Parts: sequence; structure tokens; C-alpha cells
Amino acid sequence: MKQLFYLGYCMLLLISCKHTSSVTISKKEKSLLSYVNPFIGTGGHGHTYPGATLPFGMMQLSPDTRLDGWDGCSGYHYSDTYIYGFSHTHLSGTGVSDYGDILLMPTNEINFHNGADGKKGYRAPFSHSNETASPGYYHVILDSTNIEVALTVTKRAGMHKYTFPSSENQFVILDLEHRDKLLGHTLSQLSRTEFNGYRFSEAWAKDQRLYFHIKFSHPVTVTYPPNKGISPTKAAFQVENPENEVVVVSVGISAVDIEGAQKNLDAEIADKDFEQLKREAESVWEKQLEKIVIETENDTHNINFYTALYHTMVAPNLYQDVDGRYRGMDLKIHQTSAFDYYTVFSLWDTYRATHPLYTLIEQERTNHFINTFLAKYDEGGILPIWDLSGNYTGCMIGYHAVPVIADAYLKGIRGFDAEKAFAAMKHSAMQDRLGLASYKSFGFIPVEAESESVSKTLEYAYDDWTIAQMAKALGKEADEKLFFERAQYYKNSFNPKTNFMQGRFRNTWFAPFDPFEVNFNYTEANAWQYSLYVPQDIAGLITLMGGKKIFSNHLDTLFETTSTTSGRDQADITGLIGQYAHGNEPSHHMAYLYNFVNQPYKTQEKIHEILTSLYHNSPDGISGNEDCGQMSAWYVLSSLGFYPVTPGSNQYIIGTPLFEKATMHFENGNQFTITATNHSPKHKFIASATLNGDPLTRSYLWHEELIKGGDLRFEMTDTPSNWATKDNEIPKTEINVHPITSAPYIASGDVTFKKETTVTLGSAQEEAIIYYSINDTTFKRYESPITIKEACTLHIYAEDNGIKSSVISTKFFMIDPNRSIQLHTEYANEYNGGGPTALIDGIFGAQDFRTGAWQGYQDTDLIAVIDLGSIQPLDMVQINFLQDQRSWIFYPTKVECYVSDTHNFGTPQISEIIASETPSENIDIKTISFDLKGQSGRYLKIKAANLGALPAWHLGATLDGKAWIFVDEIIIK
Repeated sequence: MKQLFYLGYCMLLLISCKHTSSVTISKKEKSLLSYVNPFIGTGGHGHTYPGATLPFGMMQLSPDTRLDGWDGCSGYHYSDTYIYGFSHTHLSGTGVSDYGDILLMPTNEINFHNGADGKKGYRAPFSHSNETASPGYYHVILDSTNIEVALTVTKRAGMHKYTFPSSENQFVILDLEHRDKLLGHTLSQLSRTEFNGYRFSEAWAKDQRLYFHIKFSHPVTVTYPPNKGISPTKAAFQVENPENEVVVVSVGISAVDIEGAQKNLDAEIADKDFEQLKREAESVWEKQLEKIVIETENDTHNINFYTALYHTMVAPNLYQDVDGRYRGMDLKIHQTSAFDYYTVFSLWDTYRATHPLYTLIEQERTNHFINTFLAKYDEGGILPIWDLSGNYTGCMIGYHAVPVIADAYLKGIRGFDAEKAFAAMKHSAMQDRLGLASYKSFGFIPVEAESESVSKTLEYAYDDWTIAQMAKALGKEADEKLFFERAQYYKNSFNPKTNFMQGRFRNTWFAPFDPFEVNFNYTEANAWQYSLYVPQDIAGLITLMGGKKIFSNHLDTLFETTSTTSGRDQADITGLIGQYAHGNEPSHHMAYLYNFVNQPYKTQEKIHEILTSLYHNSPDGISGNEDCGQMSAWYVLSSLGFYPVTPGSNQYIIGTPLFEKATMHFENGNQFTITATNHSPKHKFIASATLNGDPLTRSYLWHEELIKGGDLRFEMTDTPSNWATKDNEIPKTEINVHPITSAPYIASGDVTFKKETTVTLGSAQEEAIIYYSINDTTFKRYESPITIKEACTLHIYAEDNGIKSSVISTKFFMIDPNRSIQLHTEYANEYNGGGPTALIDGIFGAQDFRTGAWQGYQDTDLIAVIDLGSIQPLDMVQINFLQDQRSWIFYPTKVECYVSDTHNFGTPQISEIIASETPSENIDIKTISFDLKGQSGRYLKIKAANLGALPAWHLGATLDGKAWIFVDEIIIK
């Protein structure tokens, strides 16, 4: 019996070891730091910086070459030729500018002017041939002064090393006015080598507070500019250095107070020299990069991969002092030792791939991130959307802290209070702002209620699905039902006639519809780029669109159609393959959708194309804003061979591996190795696969399969194969519980009409029965078109299998049948206001120009002629114009009113001049009134002169920007 047990045990041991004993993990050939090129992304629209930082560190010590502008968001652009200095905070890959705090610049004379206007200043020219950067280190020689600069950092402090060419004229300029608006400051001298102070500023973060402590290696004499009793914002430190030794300047920063800045400096730098700090920084980075080790003979792939991995680790940023104190979202000081507190969460971007990557290689830090979210919820009253230095920026859409929490919890990362987390998640979803009131009431967001209505509806629906998943895991049945229902609200944005997600304007489909048009219905995108965003219910979307074949054809067209867009210019839409826009996040999952329709070979082909054509070892090597790690996380995961299309599902969709071998090292001690045999640039298709020695015939992986360690092997081929093409081998996300009935819509008919209008109704669910009511009459079944002959309110809903949709109410307006309008200039379709009669339809635009009621004219005048139908006495004419200068919308410079009995107009009867170029931060509506004092006429002509080129003071002027006129409504009394 013992012998039998022993034999059985040996067999079990052999089986368990069968697949692991032969696995050889990837090994690095040299330091992984050597593959990181921090200059990738510093050109084009990447918006990264090349300077020194530590993984997720508070300090980003980097050169500043640009003071403003969209491509100056990080403070550095590779095309620039001057360095203004070296500041201590920078953002990586964002689309809005901020940071650049505490600028220091070594030079050879006192000059407090930065030189941005071309006059002599402290800035200095430089050459990229004299510039190097690597993780934790930056070096440059300033051409005009021949001063050598080297930078390195700790988490909360940094060290500058200056080598001057001579012992004479050694100066360091401090400029607290650098880059953004200065709200408050101090600068105090503590000794001949130490200074401290603070800098409060306003930019993207409206109230950023940063304290600093500066320590020189040599005594300095300080000179301030003439300030007439005002605390100096600039200083020139003359270094006493007769032996011409290397000058070291150490700087600690804090968001808490001056004492915190000094504590951070003392704790992290103490008496260490530059080389020691540099070695420590490099050691930290090497350990970080070793979390994934790849093997490839292609050096470009090595560089692209490790630079991408590096960029996933430069944000979010630590926002807490060494003693645990930090400044919260209430701008008050808090303290904890239970977790590290962070800021810079670009969640609209990073929930897609960056945070899922962290659930694999940064599990402990993921707990810190989520505990940070919950602290921000306590301090500010809501989970962050895009927070920056204790400020809610109001940037981007959705409530995407929610899927980050759910994804982590469902993957077993649970070092946080789950009940509190769920309460915070639900709290975000139950607000009434940002379109949520409409979303909750109607099941979608109407165009007229909120800008970017389609994108918000779709992203809220996905976020709600992750809340439902969390509720299910926690046993909260009522919440599970509510949020699974809300997760299906995407169906209310689907127009079955066009097969696109489309805006609903007064419950009609926004028209005229052009899927290529970039307009206010979508976030940084058009209908092509948002209509496939239903990661939580891809099976449901496929059904809506008519089945797998039609869905696949739609994908083919997406990638093969023209790359031209219409509508407004959107700089974020880049990296185009057809209408697939890899330079912006809404497209990132799309190439993987072929797996869901039994065509994984098409996914493999597209993923390989994106990996090899849209990522390069060059300054413009990223096809769009890097976005705090998301563009890079897509590359990291996709190059390994899989991607999280639906965070919260625990599923990774298989694409195609880019390397011969890669090993992921997890915090639990396990390793997961991916091997691609017969691999080459042409062998991008998967012929077969095994997982831990067993055949893998499905085109997806589970999180648990990765994190417990193992061996994934792909056999590659140069032609498409039938691998993972059967129905039981494809991935699926599906909501098959708690069905809803889609809200019906007005398929045809005019909401504003003259004599009568004929209305037809429709539903995305063909089997649904539609009911309608006019004003307060009893609801009746809709069976044929409805004729409306007077102003009224139409109420409609649909029902299917006893499940009712929301009731949608639409007001119909009757226009004076004798009045008509003729436009002699052309409005922009994306801002059509409702069409040709929008200016006399009785519907008024609100302060948000993106909600559909305003008619927009760019770089062209408004010329409109109203025919009253007969000669009439006229008392008053009023016209409304919108001003939102940050959005390039200016009042007209002149408005003229003409009156005539015929179409022949002479000189204007009355006019008004407006100083529209005067700067204003306000969003205002101006009503221009013309008192006609009973003058008679049949025809009215309104002419509004466009400002044309944006004023020189406007940020858009450098982009050759042209002003818009937004007009609505013309009232005639």
C-alpha cells in the first residue's frame, strides 16, 4: 500500500512538474536602463519630458524649453533650441499644461529677463548632440555659456550639478514667475547656502501649492531685482567658488509646508553626493524595469518596449512627505502611514490599460492608489476624475476611478475597505451633474442637455457595469440590478438606420449625420471612433448592429476608409489607420474586437501593424499625447501578446506577440513566460498555442492564469490560420440579466414647423411596442405616423415583454408660417443649431456652446435675411451672441440691422460696435437690441462681422486660429 501511495505521489509530482521544469525565463543581456530613451515622445504631440525622476516620484527635475502652447504641456519640446532653466515638477504626456515649478538656471551674468521675446535673457541655446538622458539622470551643455548641467533625483528631492568653465561669474537664477500664473510666493534666506519659500500658482490646477528648500554647496551672494518693497519673485545667486569646484544645488519640495520640504531634502539626500544619488536612482529603475524581461534580436523593439514601460511608471506621482503628511482635495493637511498618497490620475486614459497593467506588476501600489482614491473621496466629496495637486481639474468625462477599483477587487487585490469603496463608486454614479440627471431619467443624455452626450452616455454605461460587477461580488442584489440595467443604456444612443452611436437632439437623431464629423456629441472623436465603445456588452452591440458579419464589415471599413475627418479640428485625433485613431484612447480596444467575431487573425494583423508603424525610436515616436502612461501601456501589453479590452472582466484578449520571449515577474514570486517560436516580422499570425503544455485554442486569457505563473507558447506562421475561430473559442462579454427596453425616438418630423409636421417614431428594438401621448392625453399605441398641427408636447415610451422604457418628452414649436429666413453665409454643420431655421425657431442657446442650439460661423460673417411675409411696423429686433474666448468664440466686432420693403438693402438703419478682442475669462451671452421705433418693412437683414484671426494675446493665435461667431436667436417684435 505504501509503495502504491509512493508511486501515485511520484506520478502526481511528475504531472505537476511536467510543464514548469522546461520553462526557461527570459534573461537580460545587459542593463535594461540602456534601452530606455527618454526623448521618445518629446517631439510631435507626445508631450513627454526627458528629465530625471524616480518611479511614481514626487519630483520631475527636467529642462524647460517652452513656456506655453499645447505642445509645451510638459515644458519641453524636442524642436526647441533654447533652455530657459531646470524646474522641479513636470507632467508626462498630458493635453493641458501645468507645473514647471521653481526654475533654476546657471549662467554667467545677472539677467532677470528670460529672453522669450528675443531680447537678451538668462535662457541659453543648446544642442541635442550635447544632451543625454536616462532613467533618473539628465545631462546637457549650455552652448552660449559652456556650463555643464547634470540632474538626478530622489523621490521628493533633486540635485543639480553645475560645472562652470571658469571660477568667475558663476550665477544661478531663480525665477518663481516661470510658466503659469503666480498667486503667492515667499523667498527667505536662512544662511549663505540655504534658502526656502513657497510658490502658489494657477494653471490647470487652480490652486497649486508648492514649498521648497534650496541648499547650495558653496556660499552665495544673492541679488534681487528692484521690487519697490514687494517680495522678490526672482533672485540671482552668485557662487563663491575660487577653486572652480563642481557646484551642487539640492532642492527639496513639499505640498505641505516649508518644514516638509526641508525634511524631505534632509531625509533623502542628507550628505550623499551626486554620483551616489545617481547610482541609487539607476538601481531603483533597473529593479522596476526587471518586472518584465524580454528577449528579442531587434534593438528597436527593446528600446520601444523599455521606454514604454518606463513611461508607465512616471505617473501617478507621490504627493506625500516623508513624515506621512499630505495636502488633500480640501487643500487641508492630512497624515497617514497606512498608505502612500498620490496625485496626477489621468483616469479617462489610464483605466483602459495602464491600471490593468498595474494589477499585474504593481499590485501593492494599486492598493495605495485605491486608498488614495478613498481619501480623496473623504476630503473632496467624490472620487477623482482628473485630479492634480489637490485640485479637481474638471477635465475629461466618466467616473473612471470606478473601474480601477472594481478591476482590482475582482482580481483579488483587496488591501482597502471594499464597503467604503463601493459606497464611493455608487456616490459618483448617483450625481446630477455632467449629464447624469438626464442619464438617470431618460437612459441617455440628450444633445441639448450636455455636451459630448454620446461619449458620456457610453462611458457612464461601462462604468455602471463595473459597479454592477462589484455589487454582484459583494452580494448587493438591488444595486446589481440597477447598475446592470444602466450598463445597457448604450442601446439608447444606437441609431439602427445608420448603425452608429449618434446624438439625440430633442429626441431626433442629430442631423445631418456624418460619421467622419468631429463635433460636440463626442469626446475628442467622431462616430467612427466611439460607436464600438461597449466593452461591457460586445455581444449585445454585435446583435444591435445586425450580427457578426455586419460587425466585421464595419471593423474592416473602419480600418480601410479614408483617414480624413470633417467638422472641427481636433489635434488629439492622430495615429490614423482609416478612422482608427491610435493617438487617442477611445480607439485603443478596437483592433481586438475581431476576436469577438471569430477572426483573431485580423486582430493579429492589425495589432502588429500598430506596434510596428505607430511606435518609433525617435522624439515623435508616439502617435499622440502619451497620456500619463496609457499610450505606453497599450504597447507594453500588446507587444507581450494580450490586452484588457474590458477591465472588470478579468479577461485579456490575445493579439500577437512582438518578441521571441518575455517573462513577467509578479510580486507574489511567480513568473509568467510568453514564448513565440518561428517568430519573424512576417510571421505575425498564430498557428497554435499552448498554456502550461496544454493546447490553448481560445483567443483570451484569464487574469488568474497569468498571476499564478506559467508558460504560454505561440507557434507563429506567415499566413492567417483557423486558430481560435470556433464559437466556443472566442471571447464574449454579455449582459444577459435584467434586460431593458430602449427608449424610442422620433425617426422623422420637424420639431419646429410652420403649418404641420408628420412624425414617425422608431425603436432600436424592432419587437418593442411604442406608446405616445400629446400633451396630457391618455397614452395610445403607435401604429402610424402622427400629424401635429399646433405647438404641443409629445410624450413617448416603448414596452417589450412587460418592461417599459423611460418616457421621453419633446416640445414641438410652431413658427409663424409667414416668416422665413435665408442665410447668405454658411454655418458649420457641427454647430448647426438645428438647421437653416434655427435662428427663428424660438429655441434659445444656453451658455454651453456644445449643447446644440447655437449656430456657429468660423472666420466668416453672419448674413441673414428674414422675410416677414408682409410689410409690418417693427418696434424691436434682438439678436443673441455667445462669448467663450477660451473656445475661440468671440462676439462679432460689429452688428448691423437693415430694413427694407424689398430685397434691395441700402445702408444699415442701425449698428453696434463691440470691442470683441478685449480679453475675458467669462462665458457670457450678449443680447444686441435695435430699437426700430415703429419703422415699417418686410425684410430684415442682420450682418455680424467676424473678428477673423485670433488676437495676438490668445493661445490659439500661434496656431493661426480663426474666431467663431455663435448666434441664436433673432427676435422680432
